[in-house]
Amino acid sequence: MKKRWQTLFFLSGVAAVILMLLTFDADWVRVREVLSQAGIWFPVIVLLWGGIYLMNACSFGLIINDGTGRGVPFCKVFQLTVSGYALNYVTPLGLMGGEPYRILELQRYVGGRKATSAVILYSMMHICSHFCFWLSAVALYVVLHFVADGYGLDLWMSVMLGVMTVVFVFVLWLFTLGYRMGFVVKVFSLLSRIPLLRKWSAGFLDRHRADMEEVDSQIAFLHSQRRAPFWWSLLLEYVARVVSCLEYWLLIGMLMPGFTFWDSILVMAFSSLFSNLLFFSPMQMGGYEGGMALAAGGVQVPGAYGLYTALVARLRQVVWTVIGVLIMKTGRKND
Repeated sequence: MKKRWQTLFFLSGVAAVILMLLTFDADWVRVREVLSQAGIWFPVIVLLWGGIYLMNACSFGLIINDGTGRGVPFCKVFQLTVSGYALNYVTPLGLMGGEPYRILELQRYVGGRKATSAVILYSMMHICSHFCFWLSAVALYVVLHFVADGYGLDLWMSVMLGVMTVVFVFVLWLFTLGYRMGFVVKVFSLLSRIPLLRKWSAGFLDRHRADMEEVDSQIAFLHSQRRAPFWWSLLLEYVARVVSCLEYWLLIGMLMPGFTFWDSILVMAFSSLFSNLLFFSPMQMGGYEGGMALAAGGVQVPGAYGLYTALVARLRQVVWTVIGVLIMKTGRKND
């Protein structure tokens, strides 16, 4: 990446972090109280997420290093993973900062087309793992709260869970089509039919059709010819989602001894689903806490515990966002 672009991404990240701290949705007295209550578990959770990012980096590395051309050092893959997520956290609309940054950084290793296809495919893998996680959480909810407890499904809950299942399965089917045949050209073809975007998207598609077709072919190549790395990458992303539930289990379990790891999976799944519906907000402000309170209430956890856990998780997110922004500069020196 050219130095001016790297500096621009870095300064944008610094500005976003400063703005995030100035508009933090809790006063600093409350922050100190929460950190004091969390005690040793806060640094433990920060380290836990270091392990989660390590799994994300392994998943990303399986996609990038396909045995052809120059390989990307794992330390660089890890740095791009953490920094990319940091930019996504502080960027409105999500994926609008971290993904371009990763592509520009990877270009000097593997070239523009492969960098673009690898980043797009990893983003698809990350999003797909979310839908797999949410779908399995629906099944877990049915098993734990209706089959095991002997309750029947009321009409409202049956409809809600049924709709969620249909939507998740449909989205996963769309991902399967995208993996098999690529989707970049199809997306821009679809955009070219939307009135407000027709002129721009059609022109962009005409100018870059060859590049987009190459990206689509590389996406399809990983799915069809490198099936073992493909499935391992998806599995690592899914396992990372499950491991992240330890954060809620440790925090809520400290306050509520009867809270199980299975309950933490449900809280994590439904709170992340709610907060991702507010993808347009930087760090999903408000939606994260609201989703946590609603999800905690759904498994008979007091709402106050849910809000406390959400605030600790938000502080952990701030720590890793700052780390991600800082290593944008230091990571380049260590290449």
